[in-house]
Amino acid sequence: MPGFADSFWSSDYAAGLGVLFEKLQQGVKENRQILTIARMRAEAEETYSSHLANVVPAAEKVSGGFSRDEGATVRKAYDGIKSEMQDASANHHRIASSIRDLVVNPFSRWCDAHESRLQDSQDDLQSRIKAHDRQAESVKKLRSVYFNKCRLMEDLEEENKLGFQEPEASPKNNTTPNIPEIKVQEDEYEPEEDVFEIGDEIYQTDQIKKILLQMLSTIKMGEHKVAILGTYQNVSTGSDIVEYVQRHMGGTSISYAERIGQDLITNGFLRLIGNVGSVFANSSKMNYQWKTKAFQLAGIPEKKAPLNRTFSMPSNNSEVGGDSPVFGNVSEYLANWNVMPSRAHPDETPRQRLQREAKEADDKYKLGVKRLDELRCDLEEAIFLHLKFLERCEFDRLKAIKTVILDFSGAIGNVIPSLQSTVDKMMLFQETIQPQGDLRYLLENYRTGCFVPKTVVYENYYNKADEQTFGVDLEARARADKKRVPIIVTTILTYLDHHYPDLEGDEARRGVWLVDVPLAQTHKLRARVNDGKQFSADILAEYDVPTVASLLKLYLLELPVSSHVYEIIRTIYNNPAANGTENSRVAVLQQTLSQLRLTNIATLDACMNHFTRLIDLTSADEVYVTALAAVLAPCILRPRTQTSLTLEEKHAYKLPSYQPSAKPAWPSP
Repeated sequence: MPGFADSFWSSDYAAGLGVLFEKLQQGVKENRQILTIARMRAEAEETYSSHLANVVPAAEKVSGGFSRDEGATVRKAYDGIKSEMQDASANHHRIASSIRDLVVNPFSRWCDAHESRLQDSQDDLQSRIKAHDRQAESVKKLRSVYFNKCRLMEDLEEENKLGFQEPEASPKNNTTPNIPEIKVQEDEYEPEEDVFEIGDEIYQTDQIKKILLQMLSTIKMGEHKVAILGTYQNVSTGSDIVEYVQRHMGGTSISYAERIGQDLITNGFLRLIGNVGSVFANSSKMNYQWKTKAFQLAGIPEKKAPLNRTFSMPSNNSEVGGDSPVFGNVSEYLANWNVMPSRAHPDETPRQRLQREAKEADDKYKLGVKRLDELRCDLEEAIFLHLKFLERCEFDRLKAIKTVILDFSGAIGNVIPSLQSTVDKMMLFQETIQPQGDLRYLLENYRTGCFVPKTVVYENYYNKADEQTFGVDLEARARADKKRVPIIVTTILTYLDHHYPDLEGDEARRGVWLVDVPLAQTHKLRARVNDGKQFSADILAEYDVPTVASLLKLYLLELPVSSHVYEIIRTIYNNPAANGTENSRVAVLQQTLSQLRLTNIATLDACMNHFTRLIDLTSADEVYVTALAAVLAPCILRPRTQTSLTLEEKHAYKLPSYQPSAKPAWPSP
């Protein structure tokens, strides 16, 4: 059964914790209800005792009755009734005292302490979440400032190229009055005889000229506005480019057409706009700008945006003008404009100033992302500790109520045996209380999601991926490492293969992936390798084997998810036709996985081979395979947003499977 630490997570952290604390506060009110019953029962017993004690004095006030008959049998019966009445009064007084001493007073103090513990935990987590959210907003602003500086520097360089021509180009220096004519600029792109690798073909310069000419004349192009950065000319969508490739360049599949588009980016003919990175994808929402090199090589004019910048000042009834290529508050752009040179940098040119400001903004942005990552790790560690603490508190509360009802029934049953029937019912009530079952009910009905870290990565304006390792897109990380599989994955798997034989027994080797490693310990190792650089296995040797395995699980959890693949896998397992036979479902799964990017397939293959070898060499049974699949399922396949429906879906851990190898063996050190 999952615990609190695996059940109350959400993308914003606050939503899942809010559901938990709402249920825990409900438990506080339940404590008050039990306490109210005990307190009012003690008051009722005290009142009843007082009324019983008043019965005999009231009867004695009647004169001339039994006081005159000394030896009559009726007198003896009367005296017996008085004695029983007085004893009953004393018994009910003892019940009231017992309830107060055994139930009301100790349970009241415990309830106050329990409520205080919950409130302290809630206050601490709320303050940490607020600090994290404030830093996240700060990082967004720093990123915007950094991208603005880079954009302004690019614009300045472009304007300098077009605005300052050679003196020979001016008409005033031409002494011979000739008829004006259009001349091609002398620095027009004249490529050397070169070759271009596009898809599986090698093209010469003449061939690529014809291809680019046809593409630029056929593919639909237009303008595309990007918030803050401005309006881009000569833009085509990824789907339009893929459609052209499939029709005119023999693109037999979408994956091959995407490969051709990626090669166009690599050769400098296209660039991705509006998103970070340089990945080509078949999507109508992905926009790509044809670069100047493509137009020059094709020999056709390029449509350029006007160089002037017009700002529409907002009036009382309007916002910033839509015709302006720069969006946002005008004062944000004019605040740093100064015609006078800076006192700290008196001799720098405008270009140097923009470079300096862009570098400063980049440094602040990096520090902001690093600080946010530290806050996120601290927040997740605190949440883990608090969730485990709160689970113990809730379990103790349920056991306390069980004890209170037992003491409550004992306070009554020990004094009045005649109330045995009532006591037996109360004992039956307390025996029906099952703290473990109630805890399971709470988790099954109110859990909001399993632990999935929410990582904010540093986005370099020039698409470099050398600052972070965790949270970076898998393909971008592999491309930066110049490997099919990211180095961190292969290094960890190789290290584990070499150190499995050092463990005592197959049970210890199997348990490496099931150990609940403290998140703080995993984060400590993560901080040492999360620099985007290659690291040595000597760092891993400073930690135990389960911590190294936990680092790989954390790395996979922090990767960006593809909800599209999750929906496809869910459809396969929920489709009765696909579930007809095992072979038919496996065939559909193989076809689906073959559509993944090469990096994803290679990484998944490396991981599955590792787990297959571990299962075979340790002779693991089905129970272990099921437990291992449940642990790895969210690392490999998960929805973008967790809901009550996705938490109940079982296909995520049905996907990981293995094929026994003929002669498995541990790799040689």
